[in-house]
Amino acid sequence: MYPQTHVFFAEKVFGFISDALALGSIFPDIAGGVCPRRQDSHGRGAELLAASRDDEDLFNFARGVITHGTDPKGIDYYGDEKYLSFEKGYCFEKGRTLVEETIQACHLPPEMGWWKAHNIIEMGIELRIGSQSPYGEILSKTFANVRLIEKICKQAGRFYRQDPAVFFQRVRNFANYIDTSRVSARSLAACYDVQMFTRHRLHIDVDRVARLILKAAEIVSEDFNEFLHYALRDVQKTFAHLKALPTATE
Repeated sequence: MYPQTHVFFAEKVFGFISDALALGSIFPDIAGGVCPRRQDSHGRGAELLAASRDDEDLFNFARGVITHGTDPKGIDYYGDEKYLSFEKGYCFEKGRTLVEETIQACHLPPEMGWWKAHNIIEMGIELRIGSQSPYGEILSKTFANVRLIEKICKQAGRFYRQDPAVFFQRVRNFANYIDTSRVSARSLAACYDVQMFTRHRLHIDVDRVARLILKAAEIVSEDFNEFLHYALRDVQKTFAHLKALPTATE
């Protein structure tokens, strides 16, 4: 999923949002630039939680990481890897009908089509959530909280046995790499153009991709809430098992 969707989902899981929880909810994608194995960036949330229980900020950060990841199962598990009886996750399944248009609009080799079509679906979800809600503002506020970022990067450095400065720079770069506005299809497509060039040295047709994002938002309108409730129920069960659901004082 995309950043504002991750913040939205973390808030749904816990019934509140904080800078630490918001940063945790996007951190697996930040860590992916330091830890290339997806299991390290998206699959060690329970270990991180166990190492973070003595500090409120670090605990909420680790909670956010788990809402995002794949092991324990967060929303990326259900969106990318497996949902119901489908071959892969929800976003891949919904993206099947957009593969050919995505290949053309993004100037892709055919083997990248399904992968990038699932990104178009994710941007359609981001549009539905971020165009009407303050999650971009929440992220902007979080990125301005330098004290918290330094604290969390020190924890990430200890946990991953990396220089905390590497994580700090990744956070700063990520803030300039994503859309923290009240998103539009055009703003999402423009950001995607930058991301595609950075990652693959490909430029996309921004106007055509913007139209695909609008189409994706319509495609998910029929059953996104069903997907959300399914993922939310299972993730809250995970947090109950981890004894990390909110207490009465939170």
